[in-house]
Amino acid sequence: MPLVTTGELVTRAAATRSAVAAFNVITLEHVEAVITGAESLDAPVVLQVSENAVKFRHGRVLPLARAAGTAAERAAVAVALHLDHVQSDDLLREAADAGFSSVMYDAARLPYAENLAATRAAADWAHSQGLWIEAELGEIGGKHGQPPLDAHAPGARTDPAEARAFVADSGVDALAVAVGSAHAMTERTATLDHDLLKRLAAGLDVPLVLHGSSGVRDDELTAAVAGGIAKVNVGTALNTAMTLAIREHLAAHPEAVDSRTYLGVGRAAMTEATRRIIRMLGR
Repeated sequence: MPLVTTGELVTRAAATRSAVAAFNVITLEHVEAVITGAESLDAPVVLQVSENAVKFRHGRVLPLARAAGTAAERAAVAVALHLDHVQSDDLLREAADAGFSSVMYDAARLPYAENLAATRAAADWAHSQGLWIEAELGEIGGKHGQPPLDAHAPGARTDPAEARAFVADSGVDALAVAVGSAHAMTERTATLDHDLLKRLAAGLDVPLVLHGSSGVRDDELTAAVAGGIAKVNVGTALNTAMTLAIREHLAAHPEAVDSRTYLGVGRAAMTEATRRIIRMLGR
């Protein structure tokens, strides 16, 4: 099936009060697992490559992007490619040529005025290339190995009035909101601020995105989608599934040396994790 755009999938989800699952991929096994899981449920899906994943791949975005794009074009379901958490302007400018239809430009670490200026420039460039652009306001902790922000820390939550101004002045197409989740959580203990999410959804005319979803319980995620989240980002849940499955396999088979055996086990675990998350989102 030809690649679709992230904007198309997210806009459709927002219009139907549902959410599309967006999975961060690092290896070809991640890509295959996500597509296989999505195909088994006949569900659309977004494959995301983060700036950190690009760094892991020696700073080269094309090898993984080309692999993901080729796999997506052969999928039996609609698949979009998204470049995630981009801070480098050089990487941003590789997005279109690498086959991505969208980018999340991450300047949330900067003071508000600097975040707005940098995001406005990124949005102008992205739109000139036909790219859909997502940004973040408030700071969803846990990136780059940092601990999650305290839920009550200044700037840890997205302010609705500030968000309205930011969306209007930056020109972004979607906004990742800080409502209590955090990146890289390995335990599902995050509690979301659903009252804040309700106010954000009521006050903004762009789709809302939830980052750090791996640390959020199913009931909390279901409520978040009902409250206006249209794109749910997942990364750590796949890595956790893969790592645990491989660890158990190697413990049971210490003689194993063929990487296909344990990578296959890891891929199967990620496929099941993908299915679980998509099912939970009502797809």
